[in-house]
Amino acid sequence: MVETLIQINDNKENEGINIWSLYLFAMKSPVTRQKYQKRLEKFFDFLKSEGNTIEEKSKYFVKISKEKGDVWTFNVVLKFMQILLQRFNEKEITGSTIRNYLKSIKLFLEIADIQISWKKISRGLPRARNYSNDRIPTTEEIKILLAYPDRRLKAILYTMSSSGIRLGAWDYLKWGHIRPVKNIGEIVAAKIIVYEGEEDEYFSFISKEAYEALNDWMTFREISGESIDSNSWLMRDLWDTQDIQGKGKGLVSRPNKLTSIGIKKLVNRAIWAQGLRKKLENGKKRHPWQAIHCFRKWYKTRCEMGGMKPINVEMLLSHSIGISNSYYKPTENELLEDYLKVSKNLIIQENNNNDDLKREIDDLLFRNENNENTIKSIQQQKDDAYITLSDQVMKLIEEVQLLKMNKT
Repeated sequence: MVETLIQINDNKENEGINIWSLYLFAMKSPVTRQKYQKRLEKFFDFLKSEGNTIEEKSKYFVKISKEKGDVWTFNVVLKFMQILLQRFNEKEITGSTIRNYLKSIKLFLEIADIQISWKKISRGLPRARNYSNDRIPTTEEIKILLAYPDRRLKAILYTMSSSGIRLGAWDYLKWGHIRPVKNIGEIVAAKIIVYEGEEDEYFSFISKEAYEALNDWMTFREISGESIDSNSWLMRDLWDTQDIQGKGKGLVSRPNKLTSIGIKKLVNRAIWAQGLRKKLENGKKRHPWQAIHCFRKWYKTRCEMGGMKPINVEMLLSHSIGISNSYYKPTENELLEDYLKVSKNLIIQENNNNDDLKREIDDLLFRNENNENTIKSIQQQKDDAYITLSDQVMKLIEEVQLLKMNKT
């Protein structure tokens, strides 16, 4: 073991590769990792770093940077930021975009132990706007999206829109992390454990609609031949239904986890296929609503509009609530009760809520039946009164006639 470590430390050609591995290791989320790599590669391309892959380009950059010194590195980073700043002034990109590029480069240089004055660079950059100029999708737009022919989409969208989980959560979610919540024997929601085993583990809730969609998806997989248990990934790849020989890839018996990146691609593909997104017009830089993060915003908006305590919404979103993190400690049942108050606001397909609809219909029929019985009863009373009155009139007529006869 000692010899191996010595060999690795003595091998100078591995220096760039080790730095690149550490750079990737520093980012836990695959989505963040993908974005950082993309931005960093544009920086390397600006410098015309040698290499066919981003790893090779990073190795070349580290080599040149250490040969020419920190002043050279500072100047090339500053030059790249100045080009981005020019694009910002021409309204091609936002201030947030520039600072995101800076974060990617800064992390890589810190991993490579290359020190430059970041304060001198960041002072000249525009401030990042702390909110985005977009909206949440309408319920009708989400319904259109759900019409896309991929049976996984319903479970994905129902879960995200009723819990507000981040895209990266899908890299950890298993069937055992979904636990139904019952009230008087009836499922009313489900608890979802997010990032189990990680430092940022927390729990939230999903709607009954979302739980049923997930349960239907897992049942379909089991009927198709997959062995389902609590460790089964919540989302997986599709399989070849024509291959019955048990060979090759894409078999139901050989599930591969659908990562957060795969889920993002699936949702994006559905948005474009359903005509909910088109090429941006000249001068526009953003689509009306974000492809993934919009469901987290949708959840927060619908919960607060429904009357849920904002601080409880923040907790179920795993947002920091400041000093209240140490002092505000609601129980799980208290959070659940507040969530159930607004659960109807989180339903996408209202007509799928068969139990509520059935109860409404039964109640209406019961009221109509009672109304009909009341009308019949009143009519019967009128008929009885009419008969009684007729009998009394006939009796009076007979008495009058009898009196006339006696006088005669």
